[in-house]
Amino acid sequence: MLDLGRFSLGTAGLGNLYEPMSDEQAWAVLDAAWECGVRYFDTAPHYGLGLAERRLGAFLATKRRSEFVVSTKVGRLLVPDPAGADRLDLANHYAVPADARRVWDFTSGGVRRCLEESLLRLGMESVDVLYLHDPDEYELAPALEQGLPALAALREEGVVSAIGVGSKSTDALVRAVRYELLDLVLVAGRFTLLEQPALEELIPRCRDHGVAIVNAGVFNSGLLAATWPSADDRYEYGPVPADVLAKARAIAEVCAEHGTDLPTAALAFSLREPLVRTVLTGAAAPDHVRANQRRLATPVPEELWTVLRDKGLTRL
Repeated sequence: MLDLGRFSLGTAGLGNLYEPMSDEQAWAVLDAAWECGVRYFDTAPHYGLGLAERRLGAFLATKRRSEFVVSTKVGRLLVPDPAGADRLDLANHYAVPADARRVWDFTSGGVRRCLEESLLRLGMESVDVLYLHDPDEYELAPALEQGLPALAALREEGVVSAIGVGSKSTDALVRAVRYELLDLVLVAGRFTLLEQPALEELIPRCRDHGVAIVNAGVFNSGLLAATWPSADDRYEYGPVPADVLAKARAIAEVCAEHGTDLPTAALAFSLREPLVRTVLTGAAAPDHVRANQRRLATPVPEELWTVLRDKGLTRL
């Protein structure tokens, strides 16, 4: 199995998620991640209509290929759309010109074309891991029925080393695991200090089928990234519901009582399940990467988990 390391970098932010980022800023984030020992980088065509892939590829071109692991995703083809060039892709949360549109395609031909185009943007001959991206946002059954065998064929041919599915939907991931083809699932926001629906069926299924977990979205779109959650923070890429904010603040209070802070506890919690191979975090600035590295190295009192569970704030 590939060595992903405990701490890895997701690149949605490098695709101008929510707000513009210069090429220099993106490079600085990647440079900080490398200095912090990150060697697994995840990207996707969806992130900034290919911008994240281009920026990541330019950076990794300065490193030896044997020194890092990279993953990208398939399912959304990027088709030129010159009519959108005068507006931004803000409907999808990316501050980039909407000069391309996303077209769902989970067929074998679509999967291969999507990978080929990603490799061109990355400037690479191969990626190590390939995920189906958000099949539940299309039509889940046909996406899995077509896409998973297509991924498995690429693995059999030696084109990629490992395959998986990335999604915010635990139901979609459970159904994907049942095909008995996957090496990994990328769980986005469903096994965090704030909420753990992955415990219900997904984690037991992964354990039964020998599927490892990449844990992403562990700050729940930023809500858990500050010591004290704010009503101005995001949750699921949008405004924070009042009940969710109240729960996050209750967790933050317990963390403070035990001598730690919310983001440190959130990162520690995300690795408590042995199936979790790595915690995949994003960053908008180099200091975010360095802060997360420090937090991951900071011990958290074991009693904290007991108190949170006893108060009904977590399930683990």
